[in-house]
Amino acid sequence: MFEGLFQPMHLLVIFGLALLVFGPKKLPELGKGIGEGIRGFKSAVANKDKQEEKASPAIVTNDQAKG
Repeated sequence: MFEGLFQPMHLLVIFGLALLVFGPKKLPELGKGIGEGIRGFKSAVANKDKQEEKASPAIVTNDQAKG
């Protein structure tokens, strides 16, 4: 169903529609906002992973306990 969705011609059509809807002055601001949101999401996920590593003690297997 989504096969070939991100072909260059499709991306140009999507960009053209976004340009018509938001205008040339608003489009860079929209891209900046989306980029900041993605960066914030990635850093929140990374911080959550770090907190989970600190909170959970290391699991020791039988092989590690013997050696």
